[in-house]
Amino acid sequence: MTPSFRISGAGRLKQAKTARFSFDGQAYTGVDGDTLASALLANGVHLVGRSFKYHRPRGFLSAGAEEPSALVQIVRDDARKTPNVRATVQELYDGLTANSQNRWPSLAFDVGAVNDIASPLFSAGFYYKTFMWPKAAWKSLYEPKIRAAAGLGVSPDKPDPDHYGARYAHCEVLVLGGGAAGIAAALAAAETGVRVILAD
Repeated sequence: MTPSFRISGAGRLKQAKTARFSFDGQAYTGVDGDTLASALLANGVHLVGRSFKYHRPRGFLSAGAEEPSALVQIVRDDARKTPNVRATVQELYDGLTANSQNRWPSLAFDVGAVNDIASPLFSAGFYYKTFMWPKAAWKSLYEPKIRAAAGLGVSPDKPDPDHYGARYAHCEVLVLGGGAAGIAAALAAAETGVRVILAD
């Protein structure tokens, strides 16, 4: 258990209800109303990911949906894994399990970080020019290894056990976008008596 980095008496969160969660197998405690990012910061966790190509250490850069670096995988079970979730918008709940992405074997010691040391040798698109021979090896050997090294989250490989609601709706006019122009277009079409769906 790490010490809390919260400022006592400040902020909008009430520390009455706590939520236990884990990040990369390490147990932490947060406060009801936290995002995963704020709970990790309150526990002194700043390293949350690695960069896409060179595996450079990445922490939190922002506090909202624009966050480019703190992408995590939320795991409920083997068939329910959600990759590339921004930690800054993931609401904390009791029992949340999150893992970092794009690292091996661990976030603190990532073998892929050797790419950063060798970065002067890696010009833009070097792999498309370098790994050309033998031609058959590109699809079976080179491309899978490069994609695995530069990938982000991993999708679940088991069938989705959940069931989702579906609705079959039919219309004569479909308006995409609920902005001012979309609403005006949908209203104008509806006044003519046709069936209209406004999708935003």
